[in-house]
Amino acid sequence: MNMSGSISHTSEKLVYMANQIGKFFASQGGETAITGTAEHIKKFWDPRMRAAIFAHLDKGGAGLDPAVRQAIEKLKSAA
Repeated sequence: MNMSGSISHTSEKLVYMANQIGKFFASQGGETAITGTAEHIKKFWDPRMRAAIFAHLDKGGAGLDPAVRQAIEKLKSAA
């Protein structure tokens, strides 16, 4: 992913991507979905992408689905 461009555009794209991952894992329900989402982001996202989504979370995490927010919070606390 090209991380150049406006910060808000980057954040919007990352929020969209994270929410799509969350939707995929949602059928597993509850904590399993949260863990699956967090593990996917940890495995497949570039460290710069993770840092950017953590920064977005620190600014309020606008647009993140609730389970996705929990997954990113979990990932951030483990980092």
